[in-house]
Amino acid sequence: MAISLASLRRSGEARPPRLLVYGVAGVGKTKLAADAPAPVFLQTEDGLGGIDAATFGVLRSYGDIQDALDVLYGQPHDFQTVVLDSLDWLEPMIWQHTCAIQATPWASIEQPGFGKGYTAAVDTWRGFLEGLNLLRNERGMGVILIAHADIKRFDSPETEPYDRYQPKLHARAAALVQEHVDAVLFANYRISTLKSDAGFGKKVVRGVSGGDRLLHTTERPAYLAKNRFGLSDTLALDWPTLAAGIPFYAGTAIAAPDPTETPIMEGAT
Repeated sequence: MAISLASLRRSGEARPPRLLVYGVAGVGKTKLAADAPAPVFLQTEDGLGGIDAATFGVLRSYGDIQDALDVLYGQPHDFQTVVLDSLDWLEPMIWQHTCAIQATPWASIEQPGFGKGYTAAVDTWRGFLEGLNLLRNERGMGVILIAHADIKRFDSPETEPYDRYQPKLHARAAALVQEHVDAVLFANYRISTLKSDAGFGKKVVRGVSGGDRLLHTTERPAYLAKNRFGLSDTLALDWPTLAAGIPFYAGTAIAAPDPTETPIMEGAT
């Protein structure tokens, strides 16, 4: 890249966002992404269900993912958002690709021992994220990465260890993706607790869901989250509410486009 004064830009310029949305099963992560402006899905799992959206179909290998990114980068289209659904189904493909490109291919990502395979996989992750950056920086596309949630132990240096929700990824990959994105958003149902009498002076505490679907944007002991947009700590889980707090979308039409009016490139399914 040639550096010159002509390449300078204002750091506060609103740019398409890079979002990681993770959460419990069935809460509506995919629906949220499908309501983003003109989305196209890179599916690693068959999670669209009855949602009408542009997709290449289920992609079975890391090579297929790279081919789809190349098409979106190099061919004319009107898509405004690229959605990867889901990261945790992509991860085994990244491991398989990392194993295959070694001078002497590994039988599994754990073959080198001492975590070296997972460290090598980080380079493959970087290549994937760089492909998304090209779509964002040169094609003006927003990026939404979807992941499932896992409950993992968190070893805090300030307190005793405790469990919390985190994206369902290997620790090294999770750290890289979290640094890359502008927001890590945790989707869950609103949960309250109810105490009931179990007899003999004992109380039982049960979790009760009110059915409300929420998007948490700021880290708490119970879950990992962050955002660079100054979003409210908790939002309703719907695209207009989220987009209203993101500078790139604020003040613009944020209703989901009619999929029948979105040109789909030749070869997409």
